[in-house]
Amino acid sequence: MTTKTVTRCAWADSDPLMAHYHDTEWGVPQRDPRLLWETLMLEGFQAGLSWQVILRKREAFRAAFAGFDPVKVAAFTEDDIQRLLADPGIVRSRAKIEATIAGARIFNAMQARGEDFAEFCWSFTKGKAIRGDAKASETPLSQAISKEMKRRGFKFVGPTIVHAWLQAVGIVDDHAPDCFRRKAAKA
Repeated sequence: MTTKTVTRCAWADSDPLMAHYHDTEWGVPQRDPRLLWETLMLEGFQAGLSWQVILRKREAFRAAFAGFDPVKVAAFTEDDIQRLLADPGIVRSRAKIEATIAGARIFNAMQARGEDFAEFCWSFTKGKAIRGDAKASETPLSQAISKEMKRRGFKFVGPTIVHAWLQAVGIVDDHAPDCFRRKAAKA
């Protein structure tokens, strides 16, 4: 009996959770505005850490941040910040917690102006997923989006974080050339 070996991006072979995330989520074009925002906020929490840490804590983050409902998160108070700082299930960084609350307020303000967050995110690529080279940690695209997000007031959105987010949400297909997901993608 032979077994077929699946070739995936090298980072995804580190453990079963990472492999499952890679195989089912990472690089899949995401068009839901709330999920795009949630992933951006989680990428901000990842700064200085590994994605594996955030992925292992993702359900705790979702519970702590009211399911990443931007309306609820935008209403968080100092009491909520203190609650989050005491929560061992998440990354307890005041700056990142405050950035997430501010990010929810920005998301809501965009929506109130009639600006869809998903349309904003995808506008930089004219609504189409683009193929990356699977090597860069930042690109002119991530630099441009980072600059615009910072202008709008988002925090923890440097070009490297934005590039990781673009990869995660499938705006950029950066699967390795020999990865089975790149071969299956229609970027």
